[in-house]
Amino acid sequence: MYICVCNKVTDEQIRKAVAGGAHSVKTLQHSLGLGKRCGSCLTMTRSILSESLDDLLNSNPDLYYAA
Repeated sequence: MYICVCNKVTDEQIRKAVAGGAHSVKTLQHSLGLGKRCGSCLTMTRSILSESLDDLLNSNPDLYYAA
């Protein structure tokens, strides 16, 4: 599903970026171009980021990340 319509960024792209090391909204904005126009995607982006980080932590309990 498209999360950022302005830049055609999907939830799957966000999840892949998080799995690849993007652990902040700022990093996602820089790497994917999220929120650079209208910004209406940022609330959903934060939610997907949080969910993705939780999934990473649950799949690898030895992984540490600062929230």
